[in-house]
Amino acid sequence: MKILMVCLGNICRSPLAHGIMSHLVRSENLEWEIDSAGTGDWHVGHAPDHRSIAIAKKYGVDISQQRAQHFTTQLFDKYDLIFVMDRQNLQDVLAQAKNAQERAKVKLFVDNDIVPDPYFDDALFLPVYEMIEKRCVELIKSIAKS
Repeated sequence: MKILMVCLGNICRSPLAHGIMSHLVRSENLEWEIDSAGTGDWHVGHAPDHRSIAIAKKYGVDISQQRAQHFTTQLFDKYDLIFVMDRQNLQDVLAQAKNAQERAKVKLFVDNDIVPDPYFDDALFLPVYEMIEKRCVELIKSIAKS
């Protein structure tokens, strides 16, 4: 299974989802590939936001070596599932899909909800981490069953 996590800049939410999912997948001995990308390209090559790195580290997840990448159409071919953090990311990624098969790979990370962007509010990093971790656990159970 190859999974891509997508947010706006690939420095806050999707690196957390990438790191948490990778950590959990390893602990379950699943041979899944997890990565992340952003719909915007202004942080390409940058490490995750220092606040994302800090909250992940607090829970034993190291995301400090990740580097932001820009979502491109080539990623549709590489990944089985593409989880987006909010509805704008959903629209932006779906707009790049060339067919129904590519569109079917794209889903909101949290069904019928969004993961709030903590970039402008330090207080959101902990609840966002907890929300992402809970959803990663659910997704692993759901995907591993199918």
